Amino acid sequence: MEPVASDMSIISLVIQADPVVKGVMLLLAFMSVWSWAVAIDKWFMFGDLSSRSSEFERQFWSGAMTDAYDGRGSERPASAMARVFAVAAREWREADRGVVSSIGHMHLLQDRVDRLTQAAIQRETSRAGKGLAVLATIGASAPFIGLFGTVWGIMNSFTAIAANQQTNLAVVAPGIAEALFATALGLAAAIPAVVFYNKFAGDLDSFVERLEIIADEAAARFSRGFGRA
Repeated sequence: MEPVASDMSIISLVIQADPVVKGVMLLLAFMSVWSWAVAIDKWFMFGDLSSRSSEFERQFWSGAMTDAYDGRGSERPASAMARVFAVAAREWREADRGVVSSIGHMHLLQDRVDRLTQAAIQRETSRAGKGLAVLATIGASAPFIGLFGTVWGIMNSFTAIAANQQTNLAVVAPGIAEALFATALGLAAAIPAVVFYNKFAGDLDSFVERLEIIADEAAARFSRGFGRA
């Protein structure tokens, strides 16, 4: 009599799978959904960062934002780039109210501003980079989790061969199919996660470079204006 193993659809494979393989499949499906959720969130976040930064850069490179320490640096801007600028503006404005009596004091002021802006850049980098570790972890671990399901499914196939004392394809096919499907799920979770991680890591590096340029240029402009004063 022909064994009842003819239904090899995806749903049937998941339902009939060994509990361990089924757990691996569910875990990989969850990881795939999680990676896509993080990727969509980061896509909109980096798009918003880019648009806000471009708007700030247009104002900044016009030269209007640093004239006369107009107080805009004391606000709490929504833009990450504006927040880095605000740190430098606030420190130079406070120094403008005090007394810088020597070149040494000027160097100390410049060093303090540089440290504060670097700390602000680190804060913005950490905020923008949240979630990238999830993509990296899924991209690195999902193939191995799928491989574990593959090995377990193949073990089940050999066990079925030993129990039935035959190498009929109908006996071993379900276990092999489960194993291959676990591998496919692992790759389906890992490949988009790796692609999105590389894309967003590049966006983050580019964003940090733009922050560094704004911080250096703001410090140079403020120091020139302070020197003239």
